[in-house]
Amino acid sequence: MPQITCPACDKQLASITGYSQHLAKTTNPGCRALYLSSRQFAPGPPNEGEVDAPDPDHAMFEGDFFGTYAEDELTWPGSDDEEDAGKEHLDEDDSDYDIDDQTEWEPPAVPVHLSPAAPACVVRYPDIQAGQPVDVVKQPSNATYHAQLDDSSADNIYAPFASKLDWDIARWAKLRELNKIIDNELPGRPKFKRDQIVVANEAFDVYYRDIIECIKALFSDPNFADFLVFAPERHYADKDETIRLYHEMHTGKWWWNSQKHLDRERPGATIIPVIISSDKTQVTMFRNKTAYPVYMTIGNIPKDIRRKPSRHAHRRRMLANLYHACVGRVLAPLAAAGINGINMRRGDGTVHRGHPLFACFAGDYPEQVLATGIKTTQCPKCDIPSDELGLAPGIANWQPRDLGAVLDALCALDEGGLAFVRACTNAGIKPIVHPFWEGLPFVNIFESVTPDHLLTWLSYACGSAEIDARCRRLPPNHHIRIFAKGITTLSRVSGTEHNQICLDISLPNNMSSARLLCAVRGLLDFLYFAQYPSHTSETLVLLNEALDVFHNNKDIFIDLGIRNSFNLPKLHFTAHYAHMIRMFGTTDNYNTEYTERLHIDLAKDAYRSMNHKNEFAQMTTWLERREKIFRHEKYIQWRLIGNTARPPQPRPPEMTFRCTQTMTKHPTVKAVTIDKLANEYGATHFNESLARYVAKVTLPPNTTITARQLEDRAADIHIPFRTLPVFHKVKWLSADVRGHGDSPVTVDSVHARPGRSGTFASDSVTPRFDTVFVNDGTGGSLGTKGYRIAQVRVIFSIPPKAPPKHLAYVEWFSPFCIPNQDHGLHKVSRIIKNGERIASIIPISNIRCSTHLIPHFGPVAPREWTSANVLDECSSFYVNTYIDRYSFVTLR
Repeated sequence: MPQITCPACDKQLASITGYSQHLAKTTNPGCRALYLSSRQFAPGPPNEGEVDAPDPDHAMFEGDFFGTYAEDELTWPGSDDEEDAGKEHLDEDDSDYDIDDQTEWEPPAVPVHLSPAAPACVVRYPDIQAGQPVDVVKQPSNATYHAQLDDSSADNIYAPFASKLDWDIARWAKLRELNKIIDNELPGRPKFKRDQIVVANEAFDVYYRDIIECIKALFSDPNFADFLVFAPERHYADKDETIRLYHEMHTGKWWWNSQKHLDRERPGATIIPVIISSDKTQVTMFRNKTAYPVYMTIGNIPKDIRRKPSRHAHRRRMLANLYHACVGRVLAPLAAAGINGINMRRGDGTVHRGHPLFACFAGDYPEQVLATGIKTTQCPKCDIPSDELGLAPGIANWQPRDLGAVLDALCALDEGGLAFVRACTNAGIKPIVHPFWEGLPFVNIFESVTPDHLLTWLSYACGSAEIDARCRRLPPNHHIRIFAKGITTLSRVSGTEHNQICLDISLPNNMSSARLLCAVRGLLDFLYFAQYPSHTSETLVLLNEALDVFHNNKDIFIDLGIRNSFNLPKLHFTAHYAHMIRMFGTTDNYNTEYTERLHIDLAKDAYRSMNHKNEFAQMTTWLERREKIFRHEKYIQWRLIGNTARPPQPRPPEMTFRCTQTMTKHPTVKAVTIDKLANEYGATHFNESLARYVAKVTLPPNTTITARQLEDRAADIHIPFRTLPVFHKVKWLSADVRGHGDSPVTVDSVHARPGRSGTFASDSVTPRFDTVFVNDGTGGSLGTKGYRIAQVRVIFSIPPKAPPKHLAYVEWFSPFCIPNQDHGLHKVSRIIKNGERIASIIPISNIRCSTHLIPHFGPVAPREWTSANVLDECSSFYVNTYIDRYSFVTLR
């Protein structure tokens, strides 16, 4: 008979174990809230469940091992496991795609603590009134929301829905009666308005929301209440205040300078930086329907939360005026509110006098041209001539665009059309009637535009066929997508896919590739430096030095006949990156990749959800209902678990990640024979390695023996079992180090599995044995000292009472040496002794993360190599520095 009842959903469970599993796996918001609440106060995992820290007690890698054991603890389960030898469980991990279901994984273990990033010195804004509340009487926004509900019964937390069942159906279904409740009875964010804009005697519809109400909705969101920033600060990495830190928007110069301007007239202001992003998007692949969404957020929200797009000439000019008329209609309320301020209530009920100021415009180059009104092929930030865009920053002669001259030219509209056109031409902009930024306070649009391929040039230099052949033969990795058809034919490549394209460059006809490699390295280094979530004045110097390396070697593309100039606005824009970071914080404050994600979540999903008649009206209704559901769900969670405020974490993001190594609770294969490990997993010396491991770890503490003595000791070790449980995957989960309440996600993984043939090609699985960074116990958070590269062949378990619980059989590569002077990559090769690969057994806790090796292909990639066998067929490799930002920081 059922003994346990879930208080959130009234489901009856047979045992406390069943109840725990129900909470862990449920999608019900009430049950989920109970689960999260219980996790918050749950004690840490017991010692035997933790993944141990790297063991420093070891000697050399060649045949030596890690860990501590007592010999009498090496017992093994008997016949029960042996009966299952060779029986393989259904292995979800054979897929190359990670599954986010964390219920099958052990609780988070000891995090891998990497480099601290707390600033050594924080200089507050000198006026203590800046960003302070104007009303200390608090009324939390959830309480305000509760009062707005017509039927806010204390007994029915799901009101205005009659029951929890009605609420659950409303969340997932599209029923007419429930939609009426959503539309009429649920409080929501500002409704969409529809206006007509007339440009050149042609009427256009624009759908928009009141931007002030949108800002208030973000500012009062209870989920953000603990994390909002209200005043600028200067952060320094040293106590002498010589090394400036830039990360969140409030650490940049723009907020500090704007606060000073406002304080002259209105002391005690709370600046609300408004960030606008726009990009034309195609909402369907078939009917050629397009939308031009404009997204808005505020810089008070931390970036990690903020981020989880002739007659013909006349037509283009008309569209430019239409764009500015529409955006100007949306942003018009900012003009008065930015100067006078408006009272805004935070999620916890505190009231501030907020001054919403237009801060940043995020968009790619066509949107930058449209927003600033400059001509195509020109830089939106400075007056550099179009034929000098390709010059290095130290050579080019340019000045920031003169906003005063532009505003004077716009005033010439009253003098007649011809005078207006001439004045705009002289000022360097198109004749746009009242651009949207003309009347906004403290706005310099040329300062506000923020940054937005190398691949095509490389295709011409090396040949498309050869580049595609190499990309198809790269070994797999968690961070790498293998393009089965190559990369040169991709028509649409997202920012993420750009990071997954790794190249080993070799020029045809045995030409020296030194300059080409230096040019590519300089640009890649620049791109990865630009992605840093936290910058100092020193790393900004490195950013500019990387750009100089590219400019010093870029003429190789001209010598190869690939380009005849580098007068590209996007390339020139790189010269402005360092200044943008100093002004507005790091680039992830205004990255256009977020716009690409919003296109999918908001514009495209909205279009696909309706019947394609009167599209925009239906899309706006869909968005309103969706947001009302999300807001009501937060309110229900608040009713269920109350207010669980989290203290803010002001520390800047770290340059390396904190993560938790996890293993599945149960092995992928319960019992694998030793012979199968050798034949299918490639662990040819498993018995010998395990014997040496046991011999090493059973030595008395502080005992040193020679390699020969270790071999003699290992010869006397008897392995008392014939099978052992094997795991096919190790995961690393993100740690919520900044206290934002983020759910753990898989940030890295390592696979070690044999191939499997199926009846159909889709059922077959290729073998995969990943390479990893191994910490010898002396490795730090950055750099290669104390680390070696190894390939994982087997991950297996040992008796539970003998820590460490999980071990790995690995094959070693050569130590790190001086990186190549041209491309900067470290070269490694397998260690072979007497024709055999050197292998060891190590605790998996010594594995820091996965790594990716780029094969040394030579002039032409051997066609018999594949992604599955290249690690065995190739003899030497380059360690991929550009696999992700963390590898870049570690290896560079």
